[in-house]
Amino acid sequence: MVWVKRGLIIVPAQQAPWIGTHAALPVVRRLDDRDRVYFSSRDAAGRSHIGYVDLSLASGDLLAVAPDPILSPGRLGAFDDAGVTSSCVIDHGHRTYCFYTGWALGKSVPFYLNAGLACSDDGGLTFERVSPAPLLDRSAVDPYLTASPWVMVENGTWRMWYVSGTEWTDAAEGPRHRYHIKYAESRDGLRWERTGIVCLDYRSVEEFAFGRPCVLRDGNLYRMWYSYRGPYYRIGYAESADGIVWARRDSTSVVPPSDTGWDSEMTTYPVVVRRGDRLYMLYNGNGYGRTGIGLALSA
Repeated sequence: MVWVKRGLIIVPAQQAPWIGTHAALPVVRRLDDRDRVYFSSRDAAGRSHIGYVDLSLASGDLLAVAPDPILSPGRLGAFDDAGVTSSCVIDHGHRTYCFYTGWALGKSVPFYLNAGLACSDDGGLTFERVSPAPLLDRSAVDPYLTASPWVMVENGTWRMWYVSGTEWTDAAEGPRHRYHIKYAESRDGLRWERTGIVCLDYRSVEEFAFGRPCVLRDGNLYRMWYSYRGPYYRIGYAESADGIVWARRDSTSVVPPSDTGWDSEMTTYPVVVRRGDRLYMLYNGNGYGRTGIGLALSA
């Protein structure tokens, strides 16, 4: 698949009080006449908040900006008191589910991550945490961290692809995390069965991190876009017949860095949606979203 870059569509410029230095980890939710893009932005203290803008992916026109975040850092001592970053937003029944990553600061390691969940009963305008505790806490299956859940519901089964930490290692710049992508299932979206199934693993010793996965069902084929990291993040792609066993095809269906400009160092955090017969990819570039959110279209 060939992608055609259309450039930046969202640049963080203090359009609302919650929009600070970044526009990271875009998530697209289709409304009747527009697309709602949820993303994370950092405040002056570096803590991420989740909010949204409404726009037209077809034209790129910005239609509205949420005046307030839909989710801010949790209470002191909670698993997400240092920030919340967007991951996946789905509608199911009469509720809208926002799966996110909660950040807490560490001492022996720089941070701790846990997947969380907030829900909305007013069409996605306001959200409340389902619990002050994480949705996926650390466990024997995921002893170091959980993060970046992507969720879909198929035939009554909730399916999740998420980031799981495997270790911290000593590096010249300090402790370095290592995390790959695992799989879990649930009957209600709240209680998840984790058996340690690894969907995407490290391909080399230089590779040490995977970004938020995005999974689409395309007929009998599951397609996943994600980012993987050595020195810098790059967008990768994988395919599966069942959503569990995946084949990495990183040389296809990806958006490489540009020679110059806002995405010349890295491309990361892709989310892909179908509109008619075309696919639209929103993604971040340099600085983990500091430069904004760009758009690419399938040719």
